[in-house]
Amino acid sequence: MPNTFYNEFDSETYGGRRKTDYRNAYQIDRDRIIHAHAFRKLQSKTQVFLSGEYDFYRTRLTHSMEVAQIGRSICHFLKSRKGLLSEDFCIDGDLVEAVCLAHDLGHPPFGHSGERTLQELMAPWGGFEGNAQTLHLLTETMYQNESGVRGMQPTRALLDGVLKYKLRYSEFERPPSNHFLYDPQEAARAFVFGGAAVPPALRGGERLNAFKSVECQIMDWADDVAYSLNDIMDGVKAGFLTLERIEAWAAGEAIDAAQQHLLDLLFDGIRGDRLESMISGKIGAYIGACRLRERDNFLAARTNRYRHELAVSPVAVREVLFFKKMANDIIFESPQLQQIEHKARKVVFDLWESCWRNYVHPGPRVIRILPPRVGQLIDGEATEAGKARRICDWLAGLTDGMIVRTYRRLFDPEFGSLRDLS
Repeated sequence: MPNTFYNEFDSETYGGRRKTDYRNAYQIDRDRIIHAHAFRKLQSKTQVFLSGEYDFYRTRLTHSMEVAQIGRSICHFLKSRKGLLSEDFCIDGDLVEAVCLAHDLGHPPFGHSGERTLQELMAPWGGFEGNAQTLHLLTETMYQNESGVRGMQPTRALLDGVLKYKLRYSEFERPPSNHFLYDPQEAARAFVFGGAAVPPALRGGERLNAFKSVECQIMDWADDVAYSLNDIMDGVKAGFLTLERIEAWAAGEAIDAAQQHLLDLLFDGIRGDRLESMISGKIGAYIGACRLRERDNFLAARTNRYRHELAVSPVAVREVLFFKKMANDIIFESPQLQQIEHKARKVVFDLWESCWRNYVHPGPRVIRILPPRVGQLIDGEATEAGKARRICDWLAGLTDGMIVRTYRRLFDPEFGSLRDLS
């Protein structure tokens, strides 16, 4: 039964036509992401705690899988409510799963610490942004081959689904640290809009960044739900979130009755060893807090992805924000994670400096410290900005383990492993 929610505009691919088979366009999107090298690397990239430190902590890979499950469940829930949707007119679960699985592909090693460090280093060269880097992978670097094919040739609906932000770096009044696209990604943005001119009402400030397809909205909410709750679960298991620390944190906050109820639920879950059950129930509630409604904008006539939008209960939004603030204040701002960030900054800065000295401003003695293909890509760029982007791409593509081993080979006299030279 054809799903009439989507049309040819949604399934058109970026970067050329691709082979078709028994799968629909969005199943191909999902499968190509799952089998991509960049996706497998997520298993060794930090979510909150360094990957590999303990087996039970979430990595970027397990987080992406959880976001995908929540995203698909939202699709099923919205269809079950009938109303605007039906069996042959509904949000495609395969597409939303693909968007969710892809949403963190561009994030660098060391989690948010690595991202902030690359943002600082790339500030003079067009910036670094995890979401823009994901777009860069989908359209430029994944599945490259010698015949000139670049990127995974994603559908317009997938490409649009991962675009949480649509404002380019140079379109801000002052250089931003995050929430932007790279300037050279104008072509991809134009493709997403089907060549339609962005109306003046969306051009100023952050309004264009807030303009998202319904699949992107579902991914964004599923992401918020997953990391706000699951970061807390990992924090408790890691010993960062103890009853004493939560109580001390709450004593400094203006806690209202609704937030006190959330604290009581959390305390009961920790004391009774029922935290997973409590969090599972909250995830279900936040899926059930979703509704679909119609909207009007300059793309609404071309695609149902912009004729419909996700609406989430304000109560659920406030609860998720409360859990996010708790996790940030107690876990991310803790001395232990700040020490990890300090170490991550040193690793990334030192590797950047070594690349810069040997590939951008080489002295009389050049040491080729990078894999040959990466070095060739840097050498092939005519400008400092282009060389900086290639170095950034290499650093962002490393896993936690790869970047630490590379650092040790370069700077630790007692480490001389010849393995894993990539």
